[in-house]
Parts: sequence; structure tokens; C-alpha cells
Amino acid sequence: MSSPATSDGATRRPVWDLFVRIFHWSLVTCVILNYSVVEEGEWLHQWLGYTASALVVARVVWGFIGSRHARFADFFPTPARLRNHWTELRSALRTGHLPPHVGHSPFGALMMLALMALVLLLGLTGWLQTTDQFWGVEWLQETHEILANTLMVTAAVHAMAALLIGRLERCNLIAAMISGVKVFK
Repeated sequence: MSSPATSDGATRRPVWDLFVRIFHWSLVTCVILNYSVVEEGEWLHQWLGYTASALVVARVVWGFIGSRHARFADFFPTPARLRNHWTELRSALRTGHLPPHVGHSPFGALMMLALMALVLLLGLTGWLQTTDQFWGVEWLQETHEILANTLMVTAAVHAMAALLIGRLERCNLIAAMISGVKVFK
């Protein structure tokens, strides 16, 4: 449901509920701390990894029972949705304007699913390293490190895409992920 236009003619649309916003920024915090601040192998590194994995599992559950725009059914990237969005994006790069998506765009949904999969794979490979069978196994340590680096690159692409798409949609997506409301100008 659309909210009234603001005094400058912008339209306000409630999008992300409190759970989605807390999930997002908590996951960002866990990932940044684990990659940049906490020493690998320390107990805090392990628990931040477990917390990030638990957050993703909770988000998957919320994707089935949560609010409208949190549900996978609202944004799951089907081939038809991806084709349509690709057409919109190509046009937007010429015109400088992208029709706004109230929730996640199809490519945004792909990115979100990829990021969550990477976090879960990191959690799994990290946990396996604590087991007797895989303790000190070099290929698993290397896989974990590659996944961590891939997550950071993917997260950087995600952030840059949010800035670009926000500009094309004329909406501050970062502010929307804080307030829960998209303001389209």
C-alpha cells in the first residue's frame, strides 16, 4: 500500500519489516567483524560464524512466514522475472531511469540468495574444521578462505549495485534498509 506523497512529491512505500532490517545489519556486522577484525580460529570468530549462519537460517524461515516483501514468493528470481528485469535494466542504462521495485528486484534476489548461500557454506566449512575428521585439513581451510574472499567481493558488488540501482530507481536503498521505507522521487 502506498503512502501519501511527501511535500517534495516523493512517494513513501513501507517495504522491509523490522526482522529483515535487523537480520541484514546483524549479518553485515558479523561478516565485517569476522573478516576484518577478529582473528581466524578464535572462539569469537567461530561464534560470529555460527551467529551469521543462524541468522541466515532464521531469514530463510522468515522468507516463508514473514511480511509480504520478506517472502520469497514476492521476489523469487524466476526466469521470466529475470528476463523482464534484464530488459528493464538495459533500457535504464540508456534512459537513466529504472521502474522501481517495491521489494527486492529479481537480480537483487539472486544476490541475496548468493550471499546467504555463501554464509551457510562458510558456516559449514568453518564448523567442519572443528571436527576430528577435518581438523587441520588444508583443502578445507583453503576452501573456507576462498569462500570468505568470495563473500567479501560479492558483498562489495551488492553494495555498489544498491547504490547504482537506487540512483536509477530514484530511491535511497541504503536509507530504506535502515528505515524500512522506500522513498521514490
